[in-house]
Amino acid sequence: MPVVVTHGWPGSFLEMLRVIPMLTDPVAYGGNASDSFDVVVPSLPGYGYSDRPKHSGMSVWRVADLWAELMSELGYERFAAQGGDLGAGVSTALALRYPDRMVGIHLNYIPGSYHPYLASDDKLATIEKEFLQEKSRWSEQNGAYAHIQRTHPQTAAYGLNESPAALAAWIVEKFREWSDCDGDIYRRFTRDDLLANVTLYWTTETINSSFRLYWEGARAPLQFAQGEFVSAPCAIARFPKEAPFPPREWVERGYNVQRWTEMSRGGHFAAAEEPELLAEDIRSFFRALR
Repeated sequence: MPVVVTHGWPGSFLEMLRVIPMLTDPVAYGGNASDSFDVVVPSLPGYGYSDRPKHSGMSVWRVADLWAELMSELGYERFAAQGGDLGAGVSTALALRYPDRMVGIHLNYIPGSYHPYLASDDKLATIEKEFLQEKSRWSEQNGAYAHIQRTHPQTAAYGLNESPAALAAWIVEKFREWSDCDGDIYRRFTRDDLLANVTLYWTTETINSSFRLYWEGARAPLQFAQGEFVSAPCAIARFPKEAPFPPREWVERGYNVQRWTEMSRGGHFAAAEEPELLAEDIRSFFRALR
């Protein structure tokens, strides 16, 4: 089964290096050959060695169009999609725009701009109201980076592109704060892991272009209109340190959730932090869809 796996920010394709062999060769990790995947891991436009967008409109919707074209060029008319962070947004957009081509989608994050359609008489459950309040609190306390990246991205990008220390601070802080490490980043990532990712941004000078999806996302958010619904089978893997994370009730308003897994450990960078847990959940979900 072909699967396109999409990374997010401030990550890169490097996040996926440990999970790829667990999906392509499950037998080597104690699994079954029938659970193997053809894994495609593209870099988002403006990230790593991908071309930088030259025109406006490079939102997750446009990236989804590019991924659909890419998979066709590779000979895959029907395929699965997996993603976290921005990759969850791209996977969602794929499912909305190309439902007939999607076997299913697996997400370890719910896009931050996601908002299901609500009729005037729809009532929110208490847990949904609490989530929206928590999301607002989190944004106030932790969302400064996202605010500047979607409103005045170049203000930060000029300085970050000139100073490797500033770039490392901007990126590594997120790996420390968003991972399941209790403040000790080296519990989860080696120095080589962290420096490889920072160096990829530094040598390609793509911190500015990586901000672009935040700018575009503010102008083309995943706010569902009436009748919009992800009909493809969907699995959600909720890692405990991924916050804020909506409750199932909120997600099911917009997604055809057929599997919901509460993971025992792990955070935002699931493929790098807990590749075994992530790979097993992906295999288990798509087993019934083959």
